[in-house]
Amino acid sequence: MPIPLLDLTRVDPEFERELEEAVLQVLRSGRYILGPEVDALEAELAEYIGAKQVIGLSSGTDALLAALMALNIGPGDAVAVPVYTFFATAGTVSRLGAKPVFVDVEPRYKCMDPAKLAAALEQHGNIKAIMPVHLYGAGADMDAIMQLAESKGIPVVEDAAQAIGTKIKGRSAGTMGVAGCFSTFPSKNLGGIGDGGFLSCMDDAFATKIRQMRNHGQTGSYEHAFVGGNFRIDALQAAGLRVKLRRIEQMTEARRANADRYRELFAAKGLDEVEVPADQDRHCYHQYLIHLPRAKRDALLGALREQQIGCAVYYPIPLHLQPCYADLKHSTGDFPIAEDAALRNLALPIYPELRADEQETVVKAIAAAL
Repeated sequence: MPIPLLDLTRVDPEFERELEEAVLQVLRSGRYILGPEVDALEAELAEYIGAKQVIGLSSGTDALLAALMALNIGPGDAVAVPVYTFFATAGTVSRLGAKPVFVDVEPRYKCMDPAKLAAALEQHGNIKAIMPVHLYGAGADMDAIMQLAESKGIPVVEDAAQAIGTKIKGRSAGTMGVAGCFSTFPSKNLGGIGDGGFLSCMDDAFATKIRQMRNHGQTGSYEHAFVGGNFRIDALQAAGLRVKLRRIEQMTEARRANADRYRELFAAKGLDEVEVPADQDRHCYHQYLIHLPRAKRDALLGALREQQIGCAVYYPIPLHLQPCYADLKHSTGDFPIAEDAALRNLALPIYPELRADEQETVVKAIAAAL
C-alpha cells in the first residue's frame, strides 16, 4: 500500500466527531468573523506556549507581514533572514519594499547561523529587524541571536511557522523575540481546515497594534489610525484549531517517537551514510529531513516514489538563487551550507498517525536503494 508523506484523513472517530460538532456550532451561531471562538483560541494558545498575548491571523505569512508592518519596516530598510527556508520569510520583507539580507545556516539544524548573522550585522548598517526561522521544528540558537540583537537594539521576529510545540531550553519557540509568527496551514502540526495563523508576543501595546493591524488599522468605528490589512482569522478555523489544540501534546510526542524509531531503524540497517536529524530539548518534527551524499539523493527520491513512498525536497532552491532575487547579485557559492543542504535533503513521512510497520517499509526501501 502507498505510504503518503502526509495523510490528513487518518483521524480517529472521536476527533472527527468533536471537529464536526465544533464546526456546526459556528455555522449555527452566525458569528463567523472574530468573536468568542477566536477569543477562546487566543487565550488557549497563549497559555499553551507561555505567551502574554496571542492574536489570531489569516495565515502564517500574514503574521510575519503584520509583525514587520507594526515595526514600521519599509523602503530603505533591511531585514536579516536565513537563506534556507520557505519563501514567505523573505517574501514578506520584499512586499514592504525592504531588502532581505540573507544569512547562511548552521550545518546541524539548518537554522540561522549566529556567527554569520554577526558578520551580516557588521556589513549592513540598515538592518532594522532579524527574522530567525525554527526550521522543520528545530529551535534556532535564540540565546546567541537575542544577544546579538539586543547589543544593537534590533528587534527579533521569530518565524515559528513550523514550530508549535518546540522548546528551546525549556521555553517555547515564538516567545523570545518581540513577536512569534505561527502558521496553521493544514499540513502544520497544529493544522486547521484552511488557511490560518497567529502571532504571539509579550508586550500589550504591541498586541494592541497587531489587533488593529489585522482589521485595517481600525481603532474605532470607521476610524483608522494607520493602514493595516484584512488579516483576521475566521471563527470556523478557530473552532477547528481549538479541537486539535487539545491533542497537540499527544501528537507532538507521537512525532518524536516516530523520529526515535527512524533513528533505531537506520542504525539497525547500518545506514551510516544517512544523516538523520539531531534531536533537541524538544524538536517538534514538523518535517523529518535526512541528508545523503549528493550523488545519491535524487536516485533515492526516484526509487521511493516508484514504490509510492511519500518523500519530498525541502527546499530545493535557496532564496539567494531564486529568480525574483536576481537583483541582489548573489551567485552559487555565496551560501555554501544552504546550497549543500538543498542538494542533499530528503523529507520522509513523520506524521503522528504513521505506523511502525510503515516506517520499517520506508527504511527497508532506502536500504535497498542505497
